[in-house]
Amino acid sequence: MCRWAAYIGAPCYLEDVVTRPDHSLIQQSIQATECKTQTNGDGVGLAWYDSRPEPGIYRDTHPAWSDPNLRSITAQVKSGLFLAHVRASTGTATSRNNCHPFAVRNWSFMHNGQVGGFELFRRRADMLIPDSLYQERKGATDSEVLFLLGLTEGLEDNPKEAMQIAVGILQRMSRERGTTPHMRLAAAFSDGETLYAVRYASDERAPTIYHRESDSRKGRAVVSEPLVAAEDGWEAIPAGSFCRFHKDGSFEIEPFRPLT
Repeated sequence: MCRWAAYIGAPCYLEDVVTRPDHSLIQQSIQATECKTQTNGDGVGLAWYDSRPEPGIYRDTHPAWSDPNLRSITAQVKSGLFLAHVRASTGTATSRNNCHPFAVRNWSFMHNGQVGGFELFRRRADMLIPDSLYQERKGATDSEVLFLLGLTEGLEDNPKEAMQIAVGILQRMSRERGTTPHMRLAAAFSDGETLYAVRYASDERAPTIYHRESDSRKGRAVVSEPLVAAEDGWEAIPAGSFCRFHKDGSFEIEPFRPLT
């Protein structure tokens, strides 16, 4: 499993979410409290939006706690919409191409979870990605396939429906050719204007997602684990949910069910 954090709202330094809180993403890379792997040391990544439609991307295979570039970037870069991820591999290699977030055009995507037995049907899943998008397939993870299938199914026009179709496809393939758990999913993604999040599982163990409005500025953090353990106001997103978070602080949470 992995840990991630995202933010949307008034611009702030990335360090305010990624490195400075008591239970920041760096601390979670050393000692996560709400997933089966306490250590998430198989890579780190950032995607942030500024004046251009495409996000800036930083990814590397260093553990977050020993990456000096990460601390430098987060201390200097200010953004009103960003995604950050620390990785714990579920079987694929530790490589830069397998680190999250992934990006295609103006879209960025990161994921915590697994598609059960993905290695048993990876080639079949890859074949569902059209030629126009397959050049974006850089790594070997199930997460990247999920993102590219979402784009294939219309993420730009209807993000919820596209993800319901993409999740449904991979869940069905796991049931036919893979292993349990067939789908565990906590994902965050963005087009540069809206922050989306999905929490779902085919069993009763959906990975956690929380959200909270900032006390000091107009913004909202969306995270795998609360950034300050003793801080009030963190709300758990229910399993089976699709969320939209907007720059003005508003948000919607709707039911999410894969389409098969």
